[in-house]
Amino acid sequence: MSDIIARARKENRTYLTEVESKELITQAGIKTNTAQIAISKEEAISFSKQMGYPVVLKIISRDILHKSDVGGVVLGLGSDDDVARAYDQIMSSVKKANPDATVDGISVQPMARAGVEVIIGMFKDDQFGPVLMFGIGGELVEVYKDVSFGIVPIPAKFARRMIKDIKGYALLDGYRGREKANTDILEQMLLKMSAFVQANPQIKEIDLNPIMAYSSDAIAVDARVILEPAGLDS
Repeated sequence: MSDIIARARKENRTYLTEVESKELITQAGIKTNTAQIAISKEEAISFSKQMGYPVVLKIISRDILHKSDVGGVVLGLGSDDDVARAYDQIMSSVKKANPDATVDGISVQPMARAGVEVIIGMFKDDQFGPVLMFGIGGELVEVYKDVSFGIVPIPAKFARRMIKDIKGYALLDGYRGREKANTDILEQMLLKMSAFVQANPQIKEIDLNPIMAYSSDAIAVDARVILEPAGLDS
């Protein structure tokens, strides 16, 4: 069991924070962007300077699953003043939306450049067990619902098919002159996720959305991991 999962178990948590989730996903060999937790406005500014602008601020709370719904995310911050204002804005919005939420801090991370936004996820089906999901990601994923599914473990050929089966595959293939996504890398991400899920039955749900897919790389810029309740990890 990883130290991250062990710590969550010790604290009787099933929900991992974004930073914890990214650390765990990195152990699966999946690339994520760097995130540091600031516990003050001054610290947020300091981290931003170290990373280089533009940056993104996100609320870190074990009580908040959907950060954007409570005003907990601000993108494209280009200066110290922007970070200071965004920090205050997030804290105020979260307090108003969920006054009882425990706030662990605010994550500071580099603003990823635009790419094709995809989602890779995992949930457990009562009949089939762990199921992987792949599709077009971003804020509208629940609207478009353009996803494909595969039962863990998935072979390499099926990972490729999951990618090609989505209706929005043209977006990955350089639609109207846009940058193509490297589907070989996305295929490897699915295979790594499949192996990781098999090796960690204590994980109930994974949501990597969005993953920014580029011609030479792909990076998960947000991550959410939920654990099985203690004793139900098989």
